[in-house]
Amino acid sequence: MISLGTASASPGEMATGRLEVGETRDGSPAQLPVAVINGAEDGQILYMQAVSDGDELNGLGVIQQTVPQIDPADLSGAVLIVGIVNYYGFRVAEHRNPIDDTKLNRAYPGNRNGTTSERIAHATYEAASSADMVLDLHQGATSRMIDEVRVRCGPRHRLHNDCLQLAKVFGTGYVLDQKGPDGQLARVAPNEGIPTIDPELGGAIGWDPDSIARGVEGVFNVLRYHDFLDGSPPVGNQTRARGFDQFGAPAGGLIDFHPDLGQEIERGETLFEVTDTFGERKARVTADHDGIFWRSRRLPQVATGEYVCSVGTNIDTYWDE
Repeated sequence: MISLGTASASPGEMATGRLEVGETRDGSPAQLPVAVINGAEDGQILYMQAVSDGDELNGLGVIQQTVPQIDPADLSGAVLIVGIVNYYGFRVAEHRNPIDDTKLNRAYPGNRNGTTSERIAHATYEAASSADMVLDLHQGATSRMIDEVRVRCGPRHRLHNDCLQLAKVFGTGYVLDQKGPDGQLARVAPNEGIPTIDPELGGAIGWDPDSIARGVEGVFNVLRYHDFLDGSPPVGNQTRARGFDQFGAPAGGLIDFHPDLGQEIERGETLFEVTDTFGERKARVTADHDGIFWRSRRLPQVATGEYVCSVGTNIDTYWDE
């Protein structure tokens, strides 16, 4: 029997339930939706979670489409799932947890007796710590972004190569290999010896079907590569960035982007122009380094200094296993 919250499944079974993480302001329980898929045969444990940022829904779309396709009779090992981590942010479609104004993916490993976000992080981290590998499904909030996977443990970490390999198997085509901020699950879990990646599946308001489909494919790549399911997924070389250049608006107005997402950029190439209401150019911004056009704001209007776009830098076209 394998359990997560109130979900308990014997070998060859699947169960759903709730993981209690505290109480809401009216005293009712705050409960996260969870699932356990316990394979008919012994094997490793995969932990997946989504929506630790409350407006990032593509990961939830991946879970919603993945779970019905996994037959526990065909599975070796087990899959543990928390479908919605940021309970409070999800309910009001906000990125941060509105109860304590915290970005929940900065609260790991959490604290059983801490703030609301720390308690959620503690409960979900306990589940993640029981696994052999972790997928923490994200997206680039509501910005426009390529589908990529983030390796956040840092290049000097003892599990760096294992995390890179997991990212390669997931297989979006792009990897950001850069040490993450304190409190990220993908930064903390490798310290417990658990390879962990942070797939960033595009960016959208609501669902992005193409990014969700790529995430579903990535999950099944991992399940097949690590022998949870039969089959041999294609494991191809990825394009890796090891840094970001971020650009803000030098003037207020309307943004006109020149490259498309995923396009290779040369140093000095125009990234965007800022124009006024009547189309007159007020500013032009160029790339500082060669790289890939990685992410951009969705709305065209900007104030002076407001974030506009990011270029992935220090690029590898591939790396060997």
